[in-house]
Amino acid sequence: MCGWVGRSLKTKEGFRHVRGLGRFVEDVSLPGVVYAALVRSPYPHARILDVDVSKALSSRGVLAVITGREVAEHTDPFPQLTVPPASNVRDYSMAVHKVRYVGEPVAAVVATDRYAAADAAELIEVEYEPLPAVVDPEQALRDGAPILHEEVGSNVAAKVEYDYGDYDEAVNNADKIIKTRLHFHRFSSTPLEPFAVLAHYDKALDHYTIYCNNQMPMFLMPSMLRALRTSQDKVRIVTPDIGGGFGVKILSYTYMVLIATLSRIVGRPVKWIETRREHMMASSHGADRLFDVEAAIKNDGTLLGIKTTTIDDIGAYARHEPAGLTVWAQVASGCCRFKHLRQTMYAVFTNKCPAGPNRGFARAPHQFMIERVLDIIAREVGKDPVEIREINYVRREEQPYVTLNGCVYDDGDYIGAVRKVMELLNYWDWRRRQGEYRSQGRLIGIGIATTLDSGTANFGQVRMLNPKLPNVGTSEAAEVVMTADGKVIVKLGSVPQGQSHETVSAQIVADVLKMNPDNITVAPGFDSDSHPYTWHSGTYASRFAGTGMVAVHNAAVKIREKIKKIAAKILEVRPEDIELEGEKAYVKDAPERSVSYRRIARTAYSNPYELPEDEEGGLYAISVYSPSFQPPDEKKYGNLTMTYSYQTHGIVVEIDPETGQVKILDYVIVDDCGRVINPKVVEGQVHGAALHGLAAVLYESFVYDGNGQLLTGGFMDYLAPTAYDTPSFKVEHFEIPSTSCPLGTKGVGEGCGTPIPALVNAIEDALSHLGVEITSSHITPEDIYKLLHRK
Repeated sequence: MCGWVGRSLKTKEGFRHVRGLGRFVEDVSLPGVVYAALVRSPYPHARILDVDVSKALSSRGVLAVITGREVAEHTDPFPQLTVPPASNVRDYSMAVHKVRYVGEPVAAVVATDRYAAADAAELIEVEYEPLPAVVDPEQALRDGAPILHEEVGSNVAAKVEYDYGDYDEAVNNADKIIKTRLHFHRFSSTPLEPFAVLAHYDKALDHYTIYCNNQMPMFLMPSMLRALRTSQDKVRIVTPDIGGGFGVKILSYTYMVLIATLSRIVGRPVKWIETRREHMMASSHGADRLFDVEAAIKNDGTLLGIKTTTIDDIGAYARHEPAGLTVWAQVASGCCRFKHLRQTMYAVFTNKCPAGPNRGFARAPHQFMIERVLDIIAREVGKDPVEIREINYVRREEQPYVTLNGCVYDDGDYIGAVRKVMELLNYWDWRRRQGEYRSQGRLIGIGIATTLDSGTANFGQVRMLNPKLPNVGTSEAAEVVMTADGKVIVKLGSVPQGQSHETVSAQIVADVLKMNPDNITVAPGFDSDSHPYTWHSGTYASRFAGTGMVAVHNAAVKIREKIKKIAAKILEVRPEDIELEGEKAYVKDAPERSVSYRRIARTAYSNPYELPEDEEGGLYAISVYSPSFQPPDEKKYGNLTMTYSYQTHGIVVEIDPETGQVKILDYVIVDDCGRVINPKVVEGQVHGAALHGLAAVLYESFVYDGNGQLLTGGFMDYLAPTAYDTPSFKVEHFEIPSTSCPLGTKGVGEGCGTPIPALVNAIEDALSHLGVEITSSHITPEDIYKLLHRK
């Protein structure tokens, strides 16, 4: 019955969901529940002169209508995650005096049913005074640009400068300096389930219960408590099943506060389910980033150093960004060995939807830049892109590897992964055939890229942005309970959204306690009233493998040791003489002398007489795991995260010269997430991340016009791929255990950063005979057609 870790068990969650038995916020109902609908701004930038709610108030079923002015009376503004003067922004869950992006809420209706609420919302008349909008982040930095937040005085949300090594020395030693300008575009995650909130304010207890699908509600708890003017003992957060997150669900906290406030005003539970249109224009977008890049190189293709200025377009508020100006530093040199990096970074306010985390947050754009630079170097020095990577990537024998800014890569074979991809892709055969096909008019391109997925972040890194912030390190909690009949219940501090935490947690506990995972129940979702947690708790940034799993394992070990002590007392031997197997404890040298878990549990709960001296009754264990981290020093040098999984993608494409369409002919992935708990779960995560990145390049992009109107606000324009658009992936797994995580596990699932440069490299390679350089992470058939047919 041992050895459950490493098996491809069917997921516990899957059995529930394929039968339609998942329980989402929409499935939760409370007595007396009423419904909210929001009125949103059609303008990207405008003063609110008047809001006439009279018609809505007299509409069928309407209980209340509130505007931004009432929100400001009932709540306090959210803290902005930056430094003065940008931290002075007064950000509420609804526009108060002016709107700053299309879709910003300006009024809310509460009615007895959602249709009555929606009908009444259409009767609200808002008088606006339109203001000039700024949507270009470079323009937002210029003198005379429209200012979003007058209290800031500019559109600069943050500026951070990094200077690692000595870039001037790199220039002096270089044979060539190459320059380029790159753009990592704005896209998001489009989960099946949009934002959803059900809030109930209990006036008798002065207490809020909030059902939501937020990914990290406990981490955001301080912001919500401040806004609601309450304390943590007065707020219960419940997350049932979540229909996908990928980072976008983090910014739902502003809506959680808004719906909780509505419940307090009307005195009844209030439910709000976001529409797809609302989600696309006003939930959260991944910030786009501009790069001006200079790289110092040797004639053999060695990359000595990089100097870059970046501008992040974070939209209207700093609700999570500009954290992207620090998180990228976990992978400052990517997979490469260069030691000199000078980077000046800006985050700017624009009249767009506020930006927040998106799969591969901050690290994907930075590594896109590095991997594109490597292909540019290859072209410059006349070598194959694979050869350039073998020259520049960290070698296996150098692991664990200390990067230019003090991060510690915890073992991996990046060059080996490239070689395995080449083998599975038949790389050199494709290179041979590429020229033959081109002579026939067929445009074939091959692209390779490797990116790192850093996990279990050290929150001390935000001190690089704001030295006064107190948090350093990270932590996660879990509870393991053996019930009085010998079964096991596990409760997680994490907030899963499809990562199969229930399954892998059961496998881990089953291995520790030597029992069948079918006898282990992992409580779905999260409930702050019953689950253990810390203020880091949540599922984001590839942290479950590095913290959540370890907390589960450590709690199970505590139960195991208590089982051994009780069994030893019953069997009259020493605890060290006890072995566990098959849900029983037995004497090591006399296996016929045994006692079942059921008997041990019954003793723990109902027979104190048989308990060892000084041993408490019950079989409960809570573990809080906190890796050892220090804050970065004054030079921004330090270990910023714990684990580093990585993926190498190799892609072969063919471009239709008449239409610019891209067809994927072959796709190979090599993934290393350390010790694999459930191979099928890992495979699903790898496939999902690959499709997400592929979609970003070929399909998905949030495009605004010059007036600040979102042009891709629905699936007719924002082209999320279907199963038909999904290629077959050939996946190979390396399993190199982490040297920093006690379980040897690394994160998996945020690998959407890898296909983006790999696919862009492949498309550019197909057009190499034209001498073009692709500078964007998003490429449409029209873009390719123009490159093919330009004069």
